[in-house]
Amino acid sequence: MINMKKKTDASIDTKKDPWYKNAKTQKKLFLFLALLPGFGGYLVFVLYPNILSVWYSLLSWDGLSKPIFVGLHNYKILFTDQFVWRAMKHNLIIMLVVPPLTVLISVVLAYLITNKHYKENKIHEVMYFIPNVLSSVVVALMWRFIYDGDYGLLNGFLRLFGVNAQTYWLGEESTALAAVMVPMIWASVGFYIIIYMNAMKSIPASLYESAILDGASSMTQLFKITLPLIWGVVRVTLLLMMVGSLKGFDTILVLTGGGPAGATDVIGLYMYNTAFGKTATSQFHQYGYASAIGMFLFVILVTCKGLMDKFLPNEDIQF
Repeated sequence: MINMKKKTDASIDTKKDPWYKNAKTQKKLFLFLALLPGFGGYLVFVLYPNILSVWYSLLSWDGLSKPIFVGLHNYKILFTDQFVWRAMKHNLIIMLVVPPLTVLISVVLAYLITNKHYKENKIHEVMYFIPNVLSSVVVALMWRFIYDGDYGLLNGFLRLFGVNAQTYWLGEESTALAAVMVPMIWASVGFYIIIYMNAMKSIPASLYESAILDGASSMTQLFKITLPLIWGVVRVTLLLMMVGSLKGFDTILVLTGGGPAGATDVIGLYMYNTAFGKTATSQFHQYGYASAIGMFLFVILVTCKGLMDKFLPNEDIQF
Protein backbone atom coordinates (compact mmCIF):
# COMPACT_ATOMS: atom_id res chain seq x y z
CA MET A 1 0.00 0.00 0.00
CA ILE A 2 2.85 2.32 0.87
CA ASN A 3 4.64 1.62 -2.44
CA MET A 4 1.45 2.22 -4.45
CA LYS A 5 0.90 5.56 -2.71
CA LYS A 6 4.48 6.62 -3.42
CA LYS A 7 4.08 5.76 -7.10
CA THR A 8 0.84 7.70 -7.31
CA ASP A 9 2.45 10.77 -5.71
CA ALA A 10 5.43 10.51 -8.07
CA SER A 11 3.16 10.31 -11.10
CA ILE A 12 1.31 13.42 -9.93
CA ASP A 13 4.57 15.32 -9.36
CA THR A 14 5.97 14.50 -12.79
CA LYS A 15 2.76 15.37 -14.64
CA LYS A 16 3.26 18.42 -16.88
CA ASP A 17 1.06 21.52 -16.69
CA PRO A 18 -1.23 22.24 -19.65
CA TRP A 19 0.44 24.29 -22.45
CA TYR A 20 -1.77 27.30 -21.80
CA LYS A 21 -0.47 27.57 -18.22
CA ASN A 22 3.15 27.87 -19.33
CA ALA A 23 4.57 31.33 -18.53
CA LYS A 24 6.33 31.73 -21.89
CA THR A 25 3.26 30.64 -23.79
CA GLN A 26 1.07 33.05 -21.87
CA LYS A 27 3.49 35.88 -22.60
CA LYS A 28 3.50 35.11 -26.33
CA LEU A 29 -0.28 34.79 -26.34
CA PHE A 30 -0.66 38.13 -24.59
CA LEU A 31 1.66 39.86 -27.09
CA PHE A 32 -0.22 38.28 -30.00
CA LEU A 33 -3.61 39.41 -28.70
CA ALA A 34 -2.28 42.89 -27.90
CA LEU A 35 -0.84 43.36 -31.39
CA LEU A 36 -3.69 41.70 -33.25
CA PRO A 37 -6.08 44.72 -33.44
CA GLY A 38 -3.42 47.13 -34.69
CA PHE A 39 -1.70 44.71 -37.03
CA GLY A 40 -5.02 43.35 -38.26
CA GLY A 41 -6.24 46.86 -38.99
CA TYR A 42 -3.00 47.57 -40.85
CA LEU A 43 -3.41 44.44 -42.97
CA VAL A 44 -7.07 45.10 -43.78
CA PHE A 45 -7.05 48.87 -44.26
CA VAL A 46 -3.50 49.61 -45.48
CA LEU A 47 -1.58 46.64 -46.86
CA TYR A 48 -4.46 44.84 -48.60
CA PRO A 49 -5.79 47.97 -50.39
CA ASN A 50 -2.26 48.83 -51.55
CA ILE A 51 -1.72 45.36 -52.96
CA LEU A 52 -5.14 45.55 -54.59
CA SER A 53 -4.21 48.89 -56.14
CA VAL A 54 -1.26 47.25 -57.88
CA TRP A 55 -3.67 44.78 -59.47
CA TYR A 56 -6.18 47.51 -60.36
CA SER A 57 -3.43 49.48 -62.10
CA LEU A 58 -3.17 46.66 -64.63
CA LEU A 59 -6.89 46.80 -65.48
CA SER A 60 -9.19 48.90 -67.57
CA TRP A 61 -12.18 49.28 -65.25
CA ASP A 62 -14.82 51.89 -64.50
CA GLY A 63 -16.07 50.24 -61.32
CA LEU A 64 -19.26 48.88 -62.90
CA SER A 65 -18.47 46.88 -65.99
CA LYS A 66 -16.30 43.79 -66.12
CA PRO A 67 -12.61 44.68 -65.66
CA ILE A 68 -10.29 44.03 -68.59
CA PHE A 69 -6.65 43.15 -68.07
CA VAL A 70 -4.48 45.56 -70.08
CA GLY A 71 -1.08 45.02 -68.49
CA LEU A 72 1.15 48.10 -68.53
CA HIS A 73 -1.11 50.06 -70.87
CA ASN A 74 -2.20 52.43 -68.09
CA TYR A 75 1.43 53.25 -67.35
CA LYS A 76 2.10 53.99 -71.01
CA ILE A 77 -0.79 56.46 -70.99
CA LEU A 78 0.46 57.95 -67.72
CA PHE A 79 3.90 58.83 -69.07
CA THR A 80 2.36 60.61 -72.06
CA ASP A 81 -0.38 62.36 -70.09
CA GLN A 82 0.50 66.07 -70.02
CA PHE A 83 -1.95 66.69 -67.14
CA VAL A 84 -0.10 64.24 -64.90
CA TRP A 85 3.17 66.11 -65.43
CA ARG A 86 1.50 69.47 -64.97
CA ALA A 87 0.07 68.29 -61.65
CA MET A 88 3.44 66.83 -60.68
CA LYS A 89 5.11 70.17 -61.39
CA HIS A 90 2.71 71.91 -59.01
CA ASN A 91 3.42 69.27 -56.36
CA LEU A 92 7.15 69.85 -56.66
CA ILE A 93 6.69 73.62 -56.33
CA ILE A 94 4.60 73.13 -53.20
CA MET A 95 7.15 70.65 -51.81
CA LEU A 96 10.02 73.11 -52.37
CA VAL A 97 8.18 76.06 -50.81
CA VAL A 98 5.81 74.88 -48.06
CA PRO A 99 8.01 72.55 -45.93
CA PRO A 100 11.10 74.85 -45.76
CA LEU A 101 9.03 77.94 -44.96
CA THR A 102 6.97 76.05 -42.39
CA VAL A 103 10.10 74.75 -40.68
CA LEU A 104 11.80 78.15 -40.73
CA ILE A 105 8.81 79.99 -39.25
CA SER A 106 8.11 77.25 -36.71
CA VAL A 107 11.72 77.01 -35.51
CA VAL A 108 12.09 80.78 -35.11
CA LEU A 109 8.80 81.14 -33.22
CA ALA A 110 9.50 78.09 -31.05
CA TYR A 111 12.93 79.51 -30.24
CA LEU A 112 11.47 82.87 -29.24
CA ILE A 113 8.82 81.27 -27.04
CA THR A 114 11.28 78.86 -25.41
CA ASN A 115 14.30 81.12 -24.86
CA LYS A 116 12.69 84.55 -24.59
CA HIS A 117 10.69 84.47 -21.39
CA TYR A 118 7.92 86.86 -22.37
CA LYS A 119 4.91 86.88 -20.08
CA GLU A 120 2.60 86.48 -23.11
CA ASN A 121 4.24 83.20 -24.20
CA LYS A 122 1.38 81.00 -22.95
CA ILE A 123 -1.10 83.05 -24.96
CA HIS A 124 1.16 82.81 -28.02
CA GLU A 125 1.29 79.02 -27.76
CA VAL A 126 -2.51 78.80 -27.78
CA MET A 127 -2.86 81.31 -30.61
CA TYR A 128 -0.37 79.54 -32.83
CA PHE A 129 -1.94 76.12 -32.20
CA ILE A 130 -5.56 77.16 -32.90
CA PRO A 131 -5.30 76.67 -36.72
CA ASN A 132 -4.21 73.08 -36.15
CA VAL A 133 -7.39 72.37 -34.20
CA LEU A 134 -9.52 73.36 -37.19
CA SER A 135 -10.15 70.86 -39.96
CA SER A 136 -8.53 71.46 -43.35
CA VAL A 137 -11.97 72.09 -44.88
CA VAL A 138 -12.76 74.84 -42.35
CA VAL A 139 -9.34 76.42 -42.95
CA ALA A 140 -9.88 76.34 -46.71
CA LEU A 141 -13.35 77.88 -46.47
CA MET A 142 -12.04 80.63 -44.21
CA TRP A 143 -9.27 81.49 -46.65
CA ARG A 144 -11.75 81.52 -49.52
CA PHE A 145 -13.48 84.41 -47.77
CA ILE A 146 -10.13 86.11 -47.16
CA TYR A 147 -9.20 85.82 -50.84
CA ASP A 148 -12.60 86.88 -52.20
CA GLY A 149 -12.09 89.47 -54.92
CA ASP A 150 -15.06 91.67 -53.99
CA TYR A 151 -15.48 91.39 -50.22
CA GLY A 152 -12.33 89.59 -49.15
CA LEU A 153 -10.34 90.59 -46.10
CA LEU A 154 -7.06 90.69 -48.02
CA ASN A 155 -8.25 93.19 -50.61
CA GLY A 156 -9.92 95.23 -47.87
CA PHE A 157 -6.64 95.31 -45.94
CA LEU A 158 -4.77 96.52 -49.02
CA ARG A 159 -7.32 99.29 -49.56
CA LEU A 160 -6.49 100.64 -46.10
CA PHE A 161 -3.06 101.49 -47.49
CA GLY A 162 -4.44 103.17 -50.57
CA VAL A 163 -4.07 100.18 -52.90
CA ASN A 164 -7.13 99.90 -55.13
CA ALA A 165 -7.07 96.11 -55.02
CA GLN A 166 -9.75 93.94 -56.54
CA THR A 167 -7.63 90.91 -57.29
CA TYR A 168 -9.29 87.51 -57.55
CA TRP A 169 -6.44 85.69 -55.89
CA LEU A 170 -7.86 82.20 -56.45
CA GLY A 171 -9.27 82.98 -59.88
CA GLU A 172 -6.14 84.11 -61.66
CA GLU A 173 -3.52 81.67 -62.91
CA SER A 174 -0.66 83.94 -61.88
CA THR A 175 -1.65 84.06 -58.19
CA ALA A 176 -3.71 80.92 -57.52
CA LEU A 177 -0.87 78.50 -56.70
CA ALA A 178 0.86 80.94 -54.36
CA ALA A 179 -2.47 81.71 -52.72
CA VAL A 180 -3.19 78.06 -51.87
CA MET A 181 0.25 77.60 -50.30
CA VAL A 182 -0.31 80.32 -47.70
CA PRO A 183 -3.13 78.44 -45.87
CA MET A 184 -1.03 75.26 -45.92
CA ILE A 185 1.79 77.02 -44.08
CA TRP A 186 -0.55 78.94 -41.75
CA ALA A 187 -2.41 75.79 -40.68
CA SER A 188 0.76 73.75 -40.03
CA VAL A 189 2.99 76.18 -38.16
CA GLY A 190 1.30 75.80 -34.77
CA PHE A 191 1.66 72.02 -34.68
CA TYR A 192 5.37 72.10 -35.47
CA ILE A 193 5.99 74.92 -33.00
CA ILE A 194 4.87 72.58 -30.21
CA ILE A 195 7.14 69.80 -31.50
CA TYR A 196 10.18 72.07 -31.77
CA MET A 197 9.52 73.64 -28.38
CA ASN A 198 9.60 70.24 -26.71
CA ALA A 199 12.86 69.43 -28.50
CA MET A 200 14.43 72.76 -27.52
CA LYS A 201 13.56 72.32 -23.85
CA SER A 202 15.94 69.34 -23.72
CA ILE A 203 18.94 71.52 -24.68
CA PRO A 204 21.06 72.42 -21.60
CA ALA A 205 20.86 76.10 -20.68
CA SER A 206 24.64 76.10 -20.07
CA LEU A 207 25.24 75.99 -23.83
CA TYR A 208 23.35 79.24 -24.32
CA GLU A 209 25.06 80.82 -21.32
CA SER A 210 28.48 79.98 -22.78
CA ALA A 211 27.45 81.39 -26.16
CA ILE A 212 26.25 84.64 -24.56
CA LEU A 213 29.59 85.00 -22.76
CA ASP A 214 31.33 84.59 -26.12
CA GLY A 215 29.20 87.39 -27.56
CA ALA A 216 26.92 85.27 -29.77
CA SER A 217 23.74 86.96 -30.97
CA SER A 218 20.29 85.37 -30.74
CA MET A 219 20.34 84.38 -34.41
CA THR A 220 23.81 82.85 -34.01
CA GLN A 221 22.57 80.82 -31.06
CA LEU A 222 19.56 79.68 -33.08
CA PHE A 223 21.49 78.50 -36.12
CA LYS A 224 24.70 77.36 -34.41
CA ILE A 225 23.32 75.72 -31.27
CA THR A 226 19.57 75.15 -31.38
CA LEU A 227 19.10 73.99 -34.96
CA PRO A 228 22.00 71.47 -35.00
CA LEU A 229 20.88 69.96 -31.69
CA ILE A 230 17.27 69.46 -32.80
CA TRP A 231 18.17 68.47 -36.36
CA GLY A 232 16.91 64.90 -35.87
CA VAL A 233 13.44 66.24 -35.04
CA VAL A 234 13.54 68.79 -37.88
CA ARG A 235 14.51 66.07 -40.34
CA VAL A 236 11.54 63.90 -39.38
CA THR A 237 9.12 66.82 -39.63
CA LEU A 238 10.56 67.77 -43.02
CA LEU A 239 9.91 64.25 -44.24
CA LEU A 240 6.33 64.35 -42.95
CA MET A 241 5.71 67.69 -44.66
CA MET A 242 7.24 66.54 -47.95
CA VAL A 243 5.03 63.46 -47.97
CA GLY A 244 2.02 65.63 -47.11
CA SER A 245 2.87 68.03 -49.92
CA LEU A 246 2.81 65.19 -52.43
CA LYS A 247 -0.22 63.34 -51.08
CA GLY A 248 -2.46 66.13 -49.84
CA PHE A 249 -5.14 67.74 -51.94
CA ASP A 250 -8.06 68.51 -49.60
CA THR A 251 -7.18 72.19 -49.15
CA ILE A 252 -6.81 72.70 -52.90
CA LEU A 253 -10.01 70.76 -53.57
CA VAL A 254 -12.01 73.19 -51.41
CA LEU A 255 -10.16 76.37 -52.42
CA THR A 256 -9.92 76.00 -56.19
CA GLY A 257 -10.82 72.47 -57.24
CA GLY A 258 -7.59 72.47 -59.24
CA GLY A 259 -8.45 75.62 -61.19
CA PRO A 260 -8.28 78.06 -62.74
CA ALA A 261 -7.48 76.13 -65.92
CA GLY A 262 -5.53 73.55 -63.93
CA ALA A 263 -3.20 76.17 -62.39
CA THR A 264 -3.45 74.51 -58.95
CA ASP A 265 -4.04 70.90 -59.96
CA VAL A 266 -1.89 68.42 -58.03
CA ILE A 267 -1.28 64.72 -58.51
CA GLY A 268 -3.53 63.63 -55.63
CA LEU A 269 -6.43 65.75 -56.90
CA TYR A 270 -5.94 64.54 -60.47
CA MET A 271 -5.98 60.94 -59.26
CA TYR A 272 -9.15 61.62 -57.24
CA ASN A 273 -10.90 63.20 -60.23
CA THR A 274 -9.79 60.34 -62.48
CA ALA A 275 -11.34 57.78 -60.14
CA PHE A 276 -14.45 59.61 -58.92
CA GLY A 277 -15.06 62.65 -61.12
CA LYS A 278 -14.35 64.28 -64.43
CA THR A 279 -10.96 65.07 -65.90
CA ALA A 280 -9.76 66.95 -68.93
CA THR A 281 -9.29 63.68 -70.81
CA SER A 282 -12.36 61.69 -69.81
CA GLN A 283 -15.78 61.97 -68.19
CA PHE A 284 -15.89 58.36 -67.00
CA HIS A 285 -14.54 56.76 -63.86
CA GLN A 286 -11.20 55.14 -64.55
CA TYR A 287 -10.23 53.20 -61.44
CA GLY A 288 -7.49 51.31 -63.26
CA TYR A 289 -5.78 54.45 -64.53
CA ALA A 290 -6.23 56.18 -61.17
CA SER A 291 -4.52 53.21 -59.48
CA ALA A 292 -1.63 53.53 -61.92
CA ILE A 293 -1.29 57.18 -60.93
CA GLY A 294 -1.30 56.07 -57.29
CA MET A 295 1.54 53.63 -57.95
CA PHE A 296 3.44 56.39 -59.71
CA LEU A 297 2.95 58.61 -56.67
CA PHE A 298 4.18 55.80 -54.40
CA VAL A 299 7.41 55.49 -56.41
CA ILE A 300 7.94 59.25 -56.19
CA LEU A 301 7.45 59.19 -52.40
CA VAL A 302 9.97 56.36 -51.99
CA THR A 303 12.43 58.20 -54.24
CA CYS A 304 12.06 61.41 -52.24
CA LYS A 305 12.67 59.47 -49.03
CA GLY A 306 15.84 57.96 -50.51
CA LEU A 307 17.12 61.35 -51.70
CA MET A 308 16.41 62.84 -48.31
CA ASP A 309 18.37 60.07 -46.57
CA LYS A 310 21.30 60.75 -48.90
CA PHE A 311 21.43 64.54 -48.83
CA LEU A 312 19.97 65.18 -45.36
CA PRO A 313 21.58 62.52 -43.18
CA ASN A 314 20.50 62.09 -39.59
CA GLU A 315 23.56 63.22 -37.63
CA ASP A 316 22.66 63.21 -33.95
CA ILE A 317 24.76 65.42 -31.70
CA GLN A 318 25.34 64.11 -28.19
CA PHE A 319 25.67 66.50 -25.28
